[in-house]
Amino acid sequence: MTSAIADAYFMTVRHLRNLVRQPAWIAISLVQPVVWLLLYGALFKRIVEIPGFGAGTYIDFLTPGVVVMTALFSAGWSGMSVVDDLDRGILDRFLVTPVHRGSLIAGRILQLSLTAVIQCAIILVLGLIIGASYSGGLLGMIVLIGCAVMLGAAFGSLSNAIALLARREETVIAVVNFVLLPLTFLSGVFMRQNLMPGWMQHVAQYNPVNWAVQAGREALTANANWGYVFARVGYLAAFAFVCGWLATRAFRSYQRST
Repeated sequence: MTSAIADAYFMTVRHLRNLVRQPAWIAISLVQPVVWLLLYGALFKRIVEIPGFGAGTYIDFLTPGVVVMTALFSAGWSGMSVVDDLDRGILDRFLVTPVHRGSLIAGRILQLSLTAVIQCAIILVLGLIIGASYSGGLLGMIVLIGCAVMLGAAFGSLSNAIALLARREETVIAVVNFVLLPLTFLSGVFMRQNLMPGWMQHVAQYNPVNWAVQAGREALTANANWGYVFARVGYLAAFAFVCGWLATRAFRSYQRST
């Protein structure tokens, strides 16, 4: 167990160092959610005037959604780095070392989670600057970030699994675009769930993105319904566990093919 933890730490540091060597990627990953927050916040600011919307300002409503989107999309592209490691033979070289096999996946997920925490914190601070209010205080913000990180870990695992099975960048890009965008628009990121068309409301009930958004948004209210929050946190934890198991199975399948 100690060896596995040490190997996971080593792999996490390796991926963080690779990320630091790509300043353009860091800049884009930070600027993109800022654009979402400012652009969508300005474009739809009067949407709160719709009867039944029930939010003080659209920035209050939108900020938790952008936090979740940030973690989701950053994690969704995780498979691209796996394909790069496969093409360069790096993963195969690790397989002939005594490194714990689980750490090869765990290190990537831990790096994604740490990056997501920083990105989400930046978005929350920016939201404060442009007028968002968080009645739930620090605890609510921690819960929101935790939900975003669990969602990111789940989809990061799925992205890694797809990359290990398909081993082509084009396939990863196609699948990520096909899955993430619809899931985002079939959630409460931009619109109150009760104002969606009926079929969308039904789909949103089973949408992990919606679980994270609704739990984080509820945690930020002054009198949060913690039973509602914890139920969705439980759904997210179960979903992340299943996705992690799928990534592990995909990795074993790759090992058998080499």
